[in-house]
Amino acid sequence: MKNCKSFEKQLVAYIHGELSKTDFQTLEKHLDGCDACRAELARQRSTLELLGQALDAAPAPERLVAWRDIPKRVSAHKPTLADFWYSPQTRAALITAAACSLFFVLSMSFVMLTVVKKEDQSFVAAPVEEHNVAIASDQELFISPPSAKPQMKLRKQVVAKRPKAEFNGFSAPEPMMTMGRQMVYSDEAVAGATVAFSMPETKGLLGGMAPIPAAPVFSSEQYDLIVENVFKTAMENPLSTFSIDVDRAAYANVRRFLKSNQLPPMDAVRIEELVNYFDYDYPQPEGEDPFMVSMEVAECPWEKKHQLALIGLQGLEIETSDLPPNNLVFLLDVSGSMNNADKLPLLKSAMRLLVNQLRPEDRVSIVVYAGAAGLVLEPTSDKALILDAIKRLNAGGSTAGGAGIELAYKIAKQAFIKNGNNRVILATDGDFNVGVSSDNELVRLIEKKRNSDIFLTVLGFGTGNYKDSKMEKLADKGNGNYAYIDDILEARKVLVNEMGGTLMAIAKDVKIQVEFNPSRVKGYRLIGYENRMLAKEDFNDDLKDAGELGAGHTVTALYELIPAGSDIMVPTAGDLKYQTTRLVDSDELMTVNLRYKKPHEEESKLIKRAVAVNDLQPLENGGNIGFASAVAEFGLLLRNSEFKGTASYDDILRRAKAAKGADEEGYRAEFIRLVEKAQLLNDSRE
Repeated sequence: MKNCKSFEKQLVAYIHGELSKTDFQTLEKHLDGCDACRAELARQRSTLELLGQALDAAPAPERLVAWRDIPKRVSAHKPTLADFWYSPQTRAALITAAACSLFFVLSMSFVMLTVVKKEDQSFVAAPVEEHNVAIASDQELFISPPSAKPQMKLRKQVVAKRPKAEFNGFSAPEPMMTMGRQMVYSDEAVAGATVAFSMPETKGLLGGMAPIPAAPVFSSEQYDLIVENVFKTAMENPLSTFSIDVDRAAYANVRRFLKSNQLPPMDAVRIEELVNYFDYDYPQPEGEDPFMVSMEVAECPWEKKHQLALIGLQGLEIETSDLPPNNLVFLLDVSGSMNNADKLPLLKSAMRLLVNQLRPEDRVSIVVYAGAAGLVLEPTSDKALILDAIKRLNAGGSTAGGAGIELAYKIAKQAFIKNGNNRVILATDGDFNVGVSSDNELVRLIEKKRNSDIFLTVLGFGTGNYKDSKMEKLADKGNGNYAYIDDILEARKVLVNEMGGTLMAIAKDVKIQVEFNPSRVKGYRLIGYENRMLAKEDFNDDLKDAGELGAGHTVTALYELIPAGSDIMVPTAGDLKYQTTRLVDSDELMTVNLRYKKPHEEESKLIKRAVAVNDLQPLENGGNIGFASAVAEFGLLLRNSEFKGTASYDDILRRAKAAKGADEEGYRAEFIRLVEKAQLLNDSRE
């Protein structure tokens, strides 16, 4: 417990709930990043529990019972051996000695048991690495090699309920829900923290005594609350306005949960990101606009009396060789929280894939941040230098994300390429905890930077303390996009196969406004895009920020429509006293209006496209709406949406298989497997 002495002294008080609220929160935060202190906490807790069991089970000597009942009084006689034996000091010394003996026996037995039963299933805790980081100036960062520490092998992992306790008025919350080996707490004081205790197997030790808890593994993944869009009447609310969203992070994150045999938390499921993960067969743009608008209408599969309308955008595909020169600043989180196999090591592998695709005219610089931020690599086109800098990256320290963002944008501005692609690529698990770290502070910081014609790509990594909500906000407000990298195949998809779309914006501030015809549409609901909704006045306001479209990217939006004349009730505000509405006779269902700006311009352009009633097609024809509707229905089930209607896994599988198409990369086939797995997990729940 090097450098942790002050925290070590607080552990016993922490166990007994004797810390103040401030000290409790400070120690909890320290435990989240210190394996040594968590292990020491577990040892002390185990020792105290065993000692308490032993003392409760053993009857006290009669002399001791009598001694406890006799009021303390001054004795004039000469001390005897009996007085010494029953003194509090002697009992304290004996208890300490007994505790040390028990701890030694348990430690030795645990080591022997682990060696003998190697073939049994075990949980391996990743080794903790220490790093010495020294900042010579704001331009240089020196990171010493990590010191290897032995791995600790723990027996079968078991979830243990955490009892509610009072800490000087602060109440530790009861578990709200369980997800596999994690427990989610609803109390805002711990921000949705999750705790899983790993317990060594002790069968046959100490006469079959109960398992002894080992170091707890803390988890605090964060997702913003999603309040689903509701049905609105076309008569009172004819306009629906939203910003496009090309992010696909939610799909990869949902896949991570399912691969771990867990159904994802409902707020991790952003349906528009599931739908937009896939490419669709939209036509390429032909005119001067950088994208083409497509429309499809069919019967709604989960509500047979409703209709489903699809709006599809296809971005202009640009060959890598034809892309403008890149000025890329990698902003890499190398803090202690990134010291896991699915974080920094995976990030380094992903970066190598991207670097191998770069051209001589592209420039790369690397900024890292841990306890402080520093420049590791000056802007260069030398791939050997870039790859060598990546190789030498190691993790350690706290996370000063705000300082890193400031430095990264400073370097990007210094190396700015006019009419080029100037971009900061932030790679992190989102666990910022030093300096500017709150969501609001970081968003305001990013909003200041986006006016410099420097775009932002956010790449999320890891599990346990993954901060999805924070990273989505940064990408949204930083004229950028957001992807979650759960394995090397996803890294290839995002940084190699879709390099143009990930790194090169062909349109910015892209907004969609749909006007519904009340004579044909009684009500409508936009599926997904809850955090991208705009006021109707924002559509014509060129100062209002919206989403970016990358080269070759597709964007798909789905509306569920209630036809006019339907007996389904849609909430209304009632008749107005001073206004009347006159309907225009038309065979059009709706008109889609789009606004966008070219990447380096500030004046938007308007595109209009109408959809007629006779555009309605049978869903069985497959096409884009067939597969997109299957993905959306999957999201409704994962979210247990109140609008899921008759949605079912069997219906999703039938439609997805029928609309799979060529599927050269196998992404749609993978989707079908994930649906099958989710169905099994759902059916196996108690």
